[in-house]
Amino acid sequence: MARSEGEIMTTEGFQLGLNSFGEVATDGDRVLSDAETVRLIVEEAQLADAVGLDVFSVGEHYRDGFTDSATPVLLAAIAKATERTRLGTSVTVLSTNDPVRLYHEFSTLDAVSGGRAQLVLGRASATESFPLFGYDLADYERLFEEKLDLFMRLQRQDTVTWSGTVRSPLTAQRLHPRMPEGGIPTWIGVGGSPNSVLRAARYGLPLMMAIIGGRPQRFAGNVALYRRALEQFGHPPLPIGQHSLGLVADTDTEAVETWWRHWQPVVAELARERGFYSPSRERYEAEIDGGALFVGSPETVARKIATMVRDLRISRFDLKYDIMRLPRQARARSIELFGREVAPRVRELLSREPSHV
Repeated sequence: MARSEGEIMTTEGFQLGLNSFGEVATDGDRVLSDAETVRLIVEEAQLADAVGLDVFSVGEHYRDGFTDSATPVLLAAIAKATERTRLGTSVTVLSTNDPVRLYHEFSTLDAVSGGRAQLVLGRASATESFPLFGYDLADYERLFEEKLDLFMRLQRQDTVTWSGTVRSPLTAQRLHPRMPEGGIPTWIGVGGSPNSVLRAARYGLPLMMAIIGGRPQRFAGNVALYRRALEQFGHPPLPIGQHSLGLVADTDTEAVETWWRHWQPVVAELARERGFYSPSRERYEAEIDGGALFVGSPETVARKIATMVRDLRISRFDLKYDIMRLPRQARARSIELFGREVAPRVRELLSREPSHV
């Protein structure tokens, strides 16, 4: 039987985690090198472990300023530097990965970490990996669907016979090192597509919602769709998580001003690339007040997370804490406050008015 998500929950039944995209940090006026940033992420994962956070996850990107292109290697280094925190991916781009290689990487990570490995699978919102590894964006849907089918068969079956159009067939294949029976915790990452929600339910996999702009409550329809679909496919209720961006600082003012200095140029660049909204100060403050930015003092952030847990009935919240050139001191303080003050405060608030997780 697969290691269930219930077994990796805290005793309160709710998880709090951190996500890193490996974005380069600064130290004073100096921008850290890629190698320094990689080592910094290991240090930050150690800090997350020390302050009692449940999960530490790393993304997968292939562009300037990001150092998370070899995620399983980085997670293996983190595994040897930590003791209890679960180790996963913010999103693994399954479409441009080989499912057999991915199985080997994460079964090895699970062994190295003493059973702490998990991952989130997605189709990719940033598509640099497609030309880099020789894939056609026209095959976007087919690549993900076929590879997800194969990857879950590899996890759930002892030997696999499979054929498809995106890679060579397998005949009675058994992989080593073996994952635990049934595989490791595997989530499906969604950005709002109902088809992705239904896919997660069909495979009986937990749902991780990337909510990076606008009112998070607008995802309530996807939550309801997922729960109905799970029932229709004959699966029990499964965890739902939320991934959002933000920063915790000692005061609201410090957090708001620090994040603005680094969030504004990042969103301005995305606006040029993808046609996103203009990153005005007014829009920024609206995102903090009622949108998807979790920026503020520990009390402010804790109250906002507790509200999301109740409104969306989620059982996991991941804060994406790094953003391009954010000072390493601000990153460290955010992690420390998130673990030592936000996490216990969220659980206290939820204990007063339990959510329906």
